[in-house]
Amino acid sequence: MASRRPVLALVHSPLVGAETWQRVAGALRARGHETIVPSLTEVFRGPGPYYPRLTAAVVDEIDRYADGGRVVLVGHSGAGALLPAAARATAEAVEGLLYVDALLPHPGRCWFETAPEEMTAQLRGLAEDGLLPPWNEWFPPGTVEELLPDPDTRARFCAELPRLPLAYFEETAPEVPGVPVFGSAYLRLSEGYADENARAERAGWRVAQHPSHHLAMLTEPAEVSARLAELVDGLEADQRGGGFT
Repeated sequence: MASRRPVLALVHSPLVGAETWQRVAGALRARGHETIVPSLTEVFRGPGPYYPRLTAAVVDEIDRYADGGRVVLVGHSGAGALLPAAARATAEAVEGLLYVDALLPHPGRCWFETAPEEMTAQLRGLAEDGLLPPWNEWFPPGTVEELLPDPDTRARFCAELPRLPLAYFEETAPEVPGVPVFGSAYLRLSEGYADENARAERAGWRVAQHPSHHLAMLTEPAEVSARLAELVDGLEADQRGGGFT
């Protein structure tokens, strides 16, 4: 009997919401992959520190629904920084970490230290009473409309965007001691993450590209799910062959 496929935990960026992954989750289920989509937006309704609470939200969902199976953690954008800590904390058997147009982990540094100075200055200028406006309001008019031209898709995406505390961006990402060696892979969607993709390639990870835009999961779920499925298959092959990096 063939072994059960790993459960794919699709983790959205803390800057947006779980809707980002729902269409890809459906496409992956149609391919025979079990998927879960943890929601992180409630974390920011309470006080910090936020990294431990974000990690706990991911781990709780995995431990509730993975049911003792193997897991691949898939993180988009800012969720990349959460993957090692979540892998370390979950009781399930983590088979790999898959980064999708994502920041790579940056232990010992805050989000602002990973961003260009002009972005840091812009966000500090947008904050009111320590809170930022929703992500779609960070950009010039028409930016999100260009990425998500379908009004219904855009409305569903924007409806769950949180107002994040500036303190989250100033919080140092934790060191994660004792993390086992996991298979790692990177899927680049947009030019904005070319440097992260190059770092992954230099590290010897499996890498793939789907040239599109940062929210392609919402507009091209079939194509994105196909690339993810290929990378997951590669991670499984690496595990069988002992080729994890």
